[in-house]
Amino acid sequence: MKIRQLPWGTAGAFAADQIMKSYAEQNMEKNEERTLTDRIVLRRVHNRGMCLNILSDRPRIVRGLSAAAAGVVTVMYASACVRKKGICRRAGLSLLTAGAWSNTFDRLARGYVVDYIGFQTKNEKISGITYNLGDFFIAAGSALLVISELRKKQ
Repeated sequence: MKIRQLPWGTAGAFAADQIMKSYAEQNMEKNEERTLTDRIVLRRVHNRGMCLNILSDRPRIVRGLSAAAAGVVTVMYASACVRKKGICRRAGLSLLTAGAWSNTFDRLARGYVVDYIGFQTKNEKISGITYNLGDFFIAAGSALLVISELRKKQ
């Protein structure tokens, strides 16, 4: 993967999440749920806090922490992009950057993050959690960073 392709992938991931969020906002009522498969549901949820609505009563703190984290990840990503080695690290940071900025953009522009993907499980609490693509990008990017670090130590 060439270094100049990474920012396009980051921008594409950011755009994909924003398109899905816009779709949910424009085509669904708040808290509406639509079954996609026997396990996946589309639902429109507004998260005013961080993960699982943590600090939802402190929007300024949430926006500040979100912007700061997105900024730090972006600097780490830019720094990694100038190196020739470490494709796993760069890909992980690319995904982290896309997810972080997508959720931060929501917090700054909308005042909340739009979540729209849920999973039906036997566990009611897990079934009640709603995600967005940005959340999956953050999780996948974090996993790639862990793999990158483990490979370094071997």
